[in-house]
Amino acid sequence: MELTDIQQQIADSVTNGFVDRKVSGNEDLMPHFIYNGKGDSMWQHIERELSHCSSYTFVIAFITERALAMLKTKIADAANDGVHGRILTSNYLMFNDPKVFGELEKLPNVEVRIAQSDAFHAKGYLFDHDQDNYQSAIVGSANLTQGALLENYEWNIEFTSHDNGAIMKRMVAEVETAWHQAKPLTNSWIAEYRKEYDQGPKMVRAQSLTTTQLISENQSEIIPNSMQASALHGLTKLRLQGERRGLVVSATGTGKTYLGAFDVKNFQPKRFLYIIHREQILNKTLESFKTVLRHDFFVKHQEEYGDATQAKFDAQFGVISGDRKDYSAKYLFATIQTISKDEQLKHFSPSAFDYILIDEAHRAGAASYQRVVQYFQPQFLLGMTATPERMDDFNIFEMFDYNVPYEIRLQKALEAKMLCPFNYIGITDYERDGQITDDTSKLQWLVSEERVDYVIQQTNYYGYSGKVLRGLVFCSRTDEAVDLAREFTKRGYPSEALTGGTPQVEREAIVKRLEQGDLVYIITVDVFNEGVDIPCVNQIVMLRDTQSSIVFIQQLGRGLRKFSGKNYVTVIDFIGNYKNNYLIPIALTGDKSRNKNIAHDKLDVQQISGFSTISFSKIAKERIYESINRASLSGLRVLRQDYLDLKYKLGRMPLLSDFQKAGTVDCMVFADRFKNYYDFLIKMKEDVHLTLLQEKLLNFVSLELMNGKRVVELKLLQRLLEHHGTYAKAKFVSMIKANNIFYNETVERSVERVLSLAFFATKNDQVQKVQESYGGKPIVTLLNGNYQLSETFEQQLSDNPFFGELIKDTLTAGLMRSNQYQTDRQFTLYQRYTRKDVCRLLGWDIDTSTTLYGYRVRQGICPVFVTYTKSDEIDEGIKYADRFINAGVFQWYTRHNVKLDSNKEVQQILNGSTTMQLFVKRNDDDGKDFYYFGEVTPEAPQQETVEVKGKLEPIVKMHLKLKHRARFDMYTKFEK
Repeated sequence: MELTDIQQQIADSVTNGFVDRKVSGNEDLMPHFIYNGKGDSMWQHIERELSHCSSYTFVIAFITERALAMLKTKIADAANDGVHGRILTSNYLMFNDPKVFGELEKLPNVEVRIAQSDAFHAKGYLFDHDQDNYQSAIVGSANLTQGALLENYEWNIEFTSHDNGAIMKRMVAEVETAWHQAKPLTNSWIAEYRKEYDQGPKMVRAQSLTTTQLISENQSEIIPNSMQASALHGLTKLRLQGERRGLVVSATGTGKTYLGAFDVKNFQPKRFLYIIHREQILNKTLESFKTVLRHDFFVKHQEEYGDATQAKFDAQFGVISGDRKDYSAKYLFATIQTISKDEQLKHFSPSAFDYILIDEAHRAGAASYQRVVQYFQPQFLLGMTATPERMDDFNIFEMFDYNVPYEIRLQKALEAKMLCPFNYIGITDYERDGQITDDTSKLQWLVSEERVDYVIQQTNYYGYSGKVLRGLVFCSRTDEAVDLAREFTKRGYPSEALTGGTPQVEREAIVKRLEQGDLVYIITVDVFNEGVDIPCVNQIVMLRDTQSSIVFIQQLGRGLRKFSGKNYVTVIDFIGNYKNNYLIPIALTGDKSRNKNIAHDKLDVQQISGFSTISFSKIAKERIYESINRASLSGLRVLRQDYLDLKYKLGRMPLLSDFQKAGTVDCMVFADRFKNYYDFLIKMKEDVHLTLLQEKLLNFVSLELMNGKRVVELKLLQRLLEHHGTYAKAKFVSMIKANNIFYNETVERSVERVLSLAFFATKNDQVQKVQESYGGKPIVTLLNGNYQLSETFEQQLSDNPFFGELIKDTLTAGLMRSNQYQTDRQFTLYQRYTRKDVCRLLGWDIDTSTTLYGYRVRQGICPVFVTYTKSDEIDEGIKYADRFINAGVFQWYTRHNVKLDSNKEVQQILNGSTTMQLFVKRNDDDGKDFYYFGEVTPEAPQQETVEVKGKLEPIVKMHLKLKHRARFDMYTKFEK
């Protein structure tokens, strides 16, 4: 019987997977081995199937709330597209928490049943594709748990079968039998299961996260955690060096308060002052210090004081705030609002405290803080903050003598599992008649019944970890907070608005009500950005534009403190039509490169440090992508702030290598925006000077070499600078090879042509113009077996030491940037390259990038450049159908008006004398850069025709077989 087209595709795909990998198949239909390797996880495969299928069935014994939360955005998107789902699960071993069954009930357009087998242990995911009459299945070891979807070393096979396939038919029949025997999930079943679950033995689960210090009442001495131990070592070392001030930068929730207490314990001050910004957390801070200091006091004094030991210990602690003024206490805790008043300061001599600690030290530029700091003269002053970068131009680093003995940011703290992980969910805000929330939305729109209902519906759907919902809602306006609190309460979610005008006593009462479960939500504007400790918060709701990455992280951080029974915090971001949406992936991933290509890539990140995950609904992701395209990530204003932040931290003018080391602005952003770093320094009004010729020479190193995509030129110039302008070629070649750097005769010739400027000869009439822009004369010459800096270059180095410093810095930054590339090979898979990069790295004699277009055969090499989604402005006839057939085969078309049997380039490509390299970008929004997919081999050439401006012209189609099958996450970037 003759196979249908889809049957033939499945047959080829199965043959590829199980018989002969040389047979090309369709990627959607090919078998996959999934083990949660790099760029390839169960989560990705399930989400991809949900995006393509017509219906689906999960047959899964064990399901966790966290894993279900990770899939909810994709399940919701599928439901919006009319896709129906079924989930067959069980109560086997009582692994599934009763709350999980409640979460299953929330899934839209999904039917859930409970298997009746006493040993139901299945792990299978089935997806129907009715339009093409086939099914896909993933079977193996993976339950629906977060570990199985992302982290664990699992063994799973994904395969596809036509309706008539025996294995699939048997599997579907078994599923249907089990499904019809199963019980529908109902509220009454859940209630009965909860009773049984609470009373009976349960399968051992992973230990729940608890508080940072894991303190028990019987524990006699509190031990520092890993962060605190490292920070304490840094502080001790700092003081041994004779320093009197230090600043600790530590993410919210990592235990800064306990750290301060541990350091005070080590320091043993005669008197200690703790300065705090908010009275709301003063008593909690005092109690934390007591917890740490109690053990030593009792060991030393219990025999002396007996039953009075506790009272004697408590008497050492005092407060200066409001009506309480304990001036004589040894350990004094004061709000800045009170202690900064002259009538309070006069109660103390300047030397009254030998140790002072300032919490939220980024605020210390304010006049109140400066008054206190200038009055007292402690032996040691410690500042602690999570966000030292400020917008008020105050140099917090200078205040603490540029001493930062310890620093840990959010991503590192999550990676170290010091914080509670989060599930970030970015969904579209409420939309009606094509209108959606934006920067100009009026109050009546923000608090309309329809929007409030939508918000409640979504927060209920995406849920929270733990038994009781305790949420924080951040909105943009005070009147909005008040109205939202009223509307939430009307709908059965008791809420209170907390704004800048809320009195302190009332604030504390509201927080306590949330902690006790009397409130479900606190709705605020910016009051809770920092300095508030409510560990029980398990849901963060963002109903406002992201104004800055700092504020975003501050608000996110409100839910990251560990708390018993809270395994993660749900972060629900309602994304409207905001111009600042581009800040979201930047803030979540900690990317500060200001590189638009990197920002695009960050939008595809699903998992960040530790176990935190990121999910976007389809429409929300599109909005952010559009925002990135519109945004000026490297505008002068933001670069100036980045520059000042680093300058304040270093206490000197930053260099490019400082940015690279700090992991902030990508050095190529300065090159692309200003041609060289000197021009940027001028705009920063730094007192620096270069001649025009020196600028041109710096332009060359910055624009042509600093990207780090080939390190040979960088290494050679570095050696020449270190050896007074002369270095033996043989010695240099030996050093390059010893470091396993890609090098051959072609590279050798190419490097010499680049450094002599001979490479920059695009056309005869442009040679002088291009070379003149880089100084007009060779940078390096070869004489008597020695590489030498040109006389011109050496003279400029001699005339201006600052020029030499900038050249050395540019080389250093380029070498640091090269760490993202594999220097032992010509190109690095999945890194980005421009046509000009490719011309240089292939070792071509001249730069032909301006006329290279889609491909060019030259010197036995043919690079192929494909824009996957062509611009709408391109004529339909010449858009072609360049596409991935599967992850191992790319369908490619030559230029039009090309014949298979007579075109010289086509013949060179097909006769085996030419090596082909494939470079692909998604669309023109990716700029000039293409992802490298490796070497390819041409197969199955065919002569076809294409209509161009109403006329049929010949064109050649062929399949390009990838030497390295495309990594799953990279392949899926290009699915249409």
